[in-house]
Amino acid sequence: MTFVQSDPSPSDAQMVDLFAGPGGLDVAARWLGLPVAGIEWDENACATRRAAGLETVQGDVREHGPAEFPYATILTGGPPCQTYTVAGAGAGRKALDQVLSFIARMVDGDDVTTELAALDDERTGLVLQPLRWALEAHQAGNAYEVIVLEQVPAVLPVWEAMARVLEPLGYESVTGILHAEEYGVPQTRRRAILIANRNRSPVLPAPTHQKFRRKEMEVSTDRSALLPYQSIGKTLDRVEPFVMVSNYGTGGDPKARGRRTSKEPAFTVTGKVSRNRLFSDKGELDRLNVSEAGRLQTFPADYPWSGKDVSQQVGNAIPPRLAAHVLAAALGRELSPGFLDTMTRTRWIDADDEFTNITDGALSLASSQL
Repeated sequence: MTFVQSDPSPSDAQMVDLFAGPGGLDVAARWLGLPVAGIEWDENACATRRAAGLETVQGDVREHGPAEFPYATILTGGPPCQTYTVAGAGAGRKALDQVLSFIARMVDGDDVTTELAALDDERTGLVLQPLRWALEAHQAGNAYEVIVLEQVPAVLPVWEAMARVLEPLGYESVTGILHAEEYGVPQTRRRAILIANRNRSPVLPAPTHQKFRRKEMEVSTDRSALLPYQSIGKTLDRVEPFVMVSNYGTGGDPKARGRRTSKEPAFTVTGKVSRNRLFSDKGELDRLNVSEAGRLQTFPADYPWSGKDVSQQVGNAIPPRLAAHVLAAALGRELSPGFLDTMTRTRWIDADDEFTNITDGALSLASSQL
């Protein structure tokens, strides 16, 4: 099949994705059969989304609201992380107490728009936009049934505070830090997650793969039933052993930082992934191409990356495989073994057809589903 940018109203979507980027959460939603619309302001990310056939509203999340998506029952979002990540200047981390103070005020009905805009880095306040959407939807009598948010670990206190204020609105919530390699993603990426649900007590997804540890002796025997973590070499279908050197990594021997062998998962894939260097015993190898960088994020190999700054788009995205685990847990769905292996290997251009051909048992819903 061929994806063509459709022109239906985004209001038909069951899920609305804020700060949607090139489509990490949206790809996961498509795999799970959820109609989704994403809001994204970056022109390059929107170019990729449109090439992928993802329903897209190009614009600033702050200038849109729940009323535009009256049929959406699921709210998701991954606000910009640059001011909170350890790789950035840390404006968000420094303003964390101030950001937390805004949450209670927003619940009380205060308009904090001007104060958020006055923060040292305006992007810091964007982390509160999903709460604005949730509050507006609740006040309009059309509350979201499920809310899923993700960010870098430094934002966990914000998610915890949001979970507390969502409780009086009828939500049960769970928060925590997930390790991407424990869900079949070939990189050691950590993400702070919030799942809120009005109909059931949510739980974080159970790991399916072993956690990566530098020393094999540290692997817990009680986790032996889990699948091995996914390696760089296996993911990229490269048989020859190699070492990948990235710009990411802290601690230990400075000369060894950012180095992972092809038998290990990669460090966090960032917007500088195109600078990663690969070496074998024979010398330096070609650097990762766009498709390979995307595959380390678990996007399909033929995902149609478009526009400029593609490396940045790749690095900014949540890995679809991790997103699928989180969405499934939020909805009370149980993913059958091998389902995501199939979807990540399936050509994106054939993804919808592949989903419709999945057997009835491939994706089962728990009895407490929506």
